[in-house]
Amino acid sequence: MEKIDIPRLKSIVGEKNVKTEPADLYIYGSDSSVHASKAWAVVRPGKTEEVQEIMRFANAEKIPVISRGAGSGMCGQVVPLKGGLIMDMKRMNHILEINPADVYCRVEPGVVDDDLNAALKPYGVFYPPTPASSRIATIGGEIGNNASGVRSVKYGATRDSVLGMKVVLANGDLVTMGAHTRVEASGYELHKLMVGSEGTLGIVVEATLKFVPIPKFRCLGLANFDKLEQAGHAISEIMAGGVSPSMLELMDNVAIKAVNKTLDLGIPDVDAILLYEADGMVKEAVEFEIDAMQEICRKHNGTGLTRSYKLEERTKLFMGRKKLFPALSKFSNVLACTSLADDMAVPYSKMAEMADKIHKIADRNDIVMTAYGHCGSGCMHTKILMNPTKKEQWASAEKAVAEVYEYVRSVHGTTSAEHGIGISKAGSFHREKADSLQLMRNIKRAFDPNNILNPDKLMDAPDEWVSATDLRYMAS
Repeated sequence: MEKIDIPRLKSIVGEKNVKTEPADLYIYGSDSSVHASKAWAVVRPGKTEEVQEIMRFANAEKIPVISRGAGSGMCGQVVPLKGGLIMDMKRMNHILEINPADVYCRVEPGVVDDDLNAALKPYGVFYPPTPASSRIATIGGEIGNNASGVRSVKYGATRDSVLGMKVVLANGDLVTMGAHTRVEASGYELHKLMVGSEGTLGIVVEATLKFVPIPKFRCLGLANFDKLEQAGHAISEIMAGGVSPSMLELMDNVAIKAVNKTLDLGIPDVDAILLYEADGMVKEAVEFEIDAMQEICRKHNGTGLTRSYKLEERTKLFMGRKKLFPALSKFSNVLACTSLADDMAVPYSKMAEMADKIHKIADRNDIVMTAYGHCGSGCMHTKILMNPTKKEQWASAEKAVAEVYEYVRSVHGTTSAEHGIGISKAGSFHREKADSLQLMRNIKRAFDPNNILNPDKLMDAPDEWVSATDLRYMAS
């Protein structure tokens, strides 16, 4: 461990809130990705003033600081590549205000998504970006990665729900960004810049979020397709045809097999299924949307069309998609599910082609890949199923990931739709954003002149990562 003034840190946050034991550093050195690296210490602030003091100390000593929520990120965003301090924000977990009259709430960054929605429910409202990991994901982490979930197709991602925030900068200054209003026409929208910055610009210590009414009616429909491309064409027509789904989710045959094996749901062994939902305050409007989506699915040879307003039936229909990520680990006794090429987005017209391309790339590289995700948002998830004990499988995965991202960029797609860049996607991100990287670096230096906030991430990924295909440094 590098020399660091541990007594100074303990004087700021208290002895029990500084961790230096090897077991603690090991746990905090990874997230839900394949990456790991040890910090020098973990510090757990409980209030804004403590965050400021930590940052003043770290900036003076030029110590890297990586802010962390639940560690549920998929790409290595909070892995401390240069050591330094992990700043665990989970103690700052208070809901500061719920203001129904002005339709906003104020929360600290350690508030868990599901806990926030539980607190909002008595007011008849909800915070909509909710990712699949909402049971553990914190608001601060969601802001850092611009997280979203199944209902982002209608309600948007985290960035669309953030009205303002308070941020501690690298030098310890506290600044207020945004407002408590829905519109703001003065100056740069710095709070929007913070969303998706992966902890490279500042430490969010408070967020002002808007919420929306809980719909009185929700109807979930399902359609089976014998060909994956048919489901893809249905997605494109739904999104281009004036329909407003509140959810539009795709599962391919690999996903279907995994959830049937794990959960015994009895989903038909077809090439793909679509789950489509409409919600609203008027049942007739919801019925109109569901009818329209069902007719489009039928037009593209969708079969087994079913729908339900009942919570129990909707929960059962959606269970396979909700539990898909862990279920993929049970697809085969010898294959592990890895998040490598994970959450790219493509234009709607390319959804069918993208799904087909994923399977062709997998076959060509002798691995298994799945195509699923929030297709109504243009987001295509894919997981690589491989034997991680075999070097040749890593080599195959490396080639497959490079091919997937090359295709995504060729059709004007984007490297990440909701999980962020972190380590896993640095190469593709740099290729996609080549002409704006220097501008991003200039912004980063303005916020963080000493480059202590989550260094080696986003625009500052090391050259050897960027010049190599995306996985070479993982397989070593």
